[in-house]
Amino acid sequence: MIPLMRNVFLKEEQTKKALADFILSTNRLSMGPKCTEFEKKFSDFQGSGRAMLFNSGGSANLALFQALMNLGRLKKGDKVGFSALTWSTNVMPLIQMGLVPVPVDVEPNTMNVSSEKLRERLETVDLKGLFITNALGFAGDLDRIRDLCDERGVLFLEDNCESLGTRLHAGQLGSFGHAASFSFYVAHHMSTVEGGMLCTRDEELSEMLRIVRANGWDRNLEKTEQEKWRATARVDDAFYAQFAFFDLGFNLRPTEITGFLGGYQIDFLPEALKLRQENYLWFEKIVERNDDYIPLNREHIAFIPSYSLSVICKSPEIREKTLRRFAELDVETRPIISGNMQVQPYYKKYVNETFELPGAEFIHDCGFYCGNYPELTDEDRETIRRALEG
Repeated sequence: MIPLMRNVFLKEEQTKKALADFILSTNRLSMGPKCTEFEKKFSDFQGSGRAMLFNSGGSANLALFQALMNLGRLKKGDKVGFSALTWSTNVMPLIQMGLVPVPVDVEPNTMNVSSEKLRERLETVDLKGLFITNALGFAGDLDRIRDLCDERGVLFLEDNCESLGTRLHAGQLGSFGHAASFSFYVAHHMSTVEGGMLCTRDEELSEMLRIVRANGWDRNLEKTEQEKWRATARVDDAFYAQFAFFDLGFNLRPTEITGFLGGYQIDFLPEALKLRQENYLWFEKIVERNDDYIPLNREHIAFIPSYSLSVICKSPEIREKTLRRFAELDVETRPIISGNMQVQPYYKKYVNETFELPGAEFIHDCGFYCGNYPELTDEDRETIRRALEG
């Protein structure tokens, strides 16, 4: 079988042995220096401001919106756009925070929101924020989307959980928005089993995120930051100050195991990204010469370490026929992310207004993907070719 993922870690055996040695030798497993070390390494790799480690990418998204609410950047009842083709943890925090989620349609040939689709939505809806998903290693024209958000006063945020390492000609994904989230869940570009990151250049937001991450207290702030928060809140009793809670938060802290794995795995990441791109470019040539499929547009993308090998068929009938071939050849497949988010059961329960989303609906009915990872062999690729070509 060719599964959606083959290994938990990059250089799996080496990583497992290193992890075992770390656990046996360390005297601390709660969040500490290994987490800080990984944050610094990731910040250097991403080049988009301060990095803060969380126990998952979904937790990072939740913390981001709580922090923005705490700071008054968003308030209950504000309408926030999101990519119609996305994952549940992009939308659930909006509902949980009392914000109003508004889907923005995607282009079938990029699987992502474009500036044109955003402009169409802004014609009828007054969005206060946009939480865009860079889907499966691809993206829309983020530079134009950023400019449009700046022009309209829309707070622009990125979920880059599936697109670590992708680079547009205009810049690195995860560096266009005011903040960006990342995930290190199993099968992502690098894995810490569970784990996520937020990056931002906004120091005020960074402080609030570290407060939100740890129950609302200031324990993980710099000393000068602590002094500022305590003075503002008039917390002048040193004995109780370390147990003062300054704003709404959760316990979303990672462990030192997460920090160790992240710091260890990131050293292998450039090689892994290169192999993912090689796999994708091979796959793209097969898709382009078959009239059953819609080639994905990557003219604006400079480096494409694709999360998956995504297939957009020209009709539901072609998809069913192609999925049967993949199943017969024992190649595991799945929908494009989770399809059109507007049709999910929880969404229909909590959100009343619906929108026409022809792009997301088309991908929902006609798209699927199989796995892309560094361990794909020549034999695996030949099997996938046969499944595509019939």
